[in-house]
Amino acid sequence: MTFFRTSILTATALAASVAMAGAMDEYSISGSDQDVSGGTVTASDIMTAQDGWLVVHRTDADMKPGPVVGHAWIKKGDNKDVTADLDEDVASGDMLMLMVHGEEGGMKEGEFEYTLGAKEDGPIKVDGKLVMTVITAK
Repeated sequence: MTFFRTSILTATALAASVAMAGAMDEYSISGSDQDVSGGTVTASDIMTAQDGWLVVHRTDADMKPGPVVGHAWIKKGDNKDVTADLDEDVASGDMLMLMVHGEEGGMKEGEFEYTLGAKEDGPIKVDGKLVMTVITAK
């Protein structure tokens, strides 16, 4: 009976680990330092389990998301070379946080409604961590 109970506990723990790894695979974002003098920033690859947004936040050495300076629509699945128009000037050396946001809680679907700290079209978190990467403008 103890062996049976241990086997069930082991199987349950394994299933939870696989589910958690699956959640991490459903959301990811990558990008690299880049020239933003043309008024755009590009994430090279975004994986998402739902439609949503690439959101560009200002940030600094503290790595906290700051004001939004750009955004672009993303579709569920794998999105390559997603380019967001910047709403304001970004200087060479500025740090930008590229983040995955959802499309939930707003009044209008397909319209970006997030403001810093709001719930509408807010950031996606996996295991309590933001799905984001930080780049430096050139």
